[in-house]
Amino acid sequence: MTNIEKYNQAFMQILAVSEDQLQDLKYQSVKSWDSVGHMSLIAALEEKFEIMMEMDDIIEFSSYKMGIEILKDHYAIEL
Repeated sequence: MTNIEKYNQAFMQILAVSEDQLQDLKYQSVKSWDSVGHMSLIAALEEKFEIMMEMDDIIEFSSYKMGIEILKDHYAIEL
């Protein structure tokens, strides 16, 4: 499984969204991406990529696209 597939899978499983919703997905744009959903998503991504995200990154992780940038820039994960 590629990194982008892992990333997408975390969003789809945790937030119960379809793949076609991902590109425009933002924090609180769907009911499941509330504060609890956010922390569940972060935990899933940390497990899948074997990282521990910094608090600033968790707070800045406000959209699907921003998450990609954070993982690329701060954790050297190619997506």
